[in-house]
Amino acid sequence: MTAKKIPAGALKQGCLAILDDVAKTHREVVITKRGKPVVEVRPAPGARKPIFGAMKGRIKILGDIISPIGEEDWEALRDGDAE
Repeated sequence: MTAKKIPAGALKQGCLAILDDVAKTHREVVITKRGKPVVEVRPAPGARKPIFGAMKGRIKILGDIISPIGEEDWEALRDGDAE
């Protein structure tokens, strides 16, 4: 993932919002001055994304994920035979 680039003037106006964005997305931000990189803002080493929801938006489910794949005889699907 490439770092987001922001001019120094925008840092002045939106510093807290930029820090919140880095904390939320875990994406680096490079602050530039006259088009040249000056500072990198990145999440602290201990800051990690939560495990739940980490794959949100990255996976697409195609088809039926509940029904059996083939013609296998599943014991759990038999009427009255399951113990």
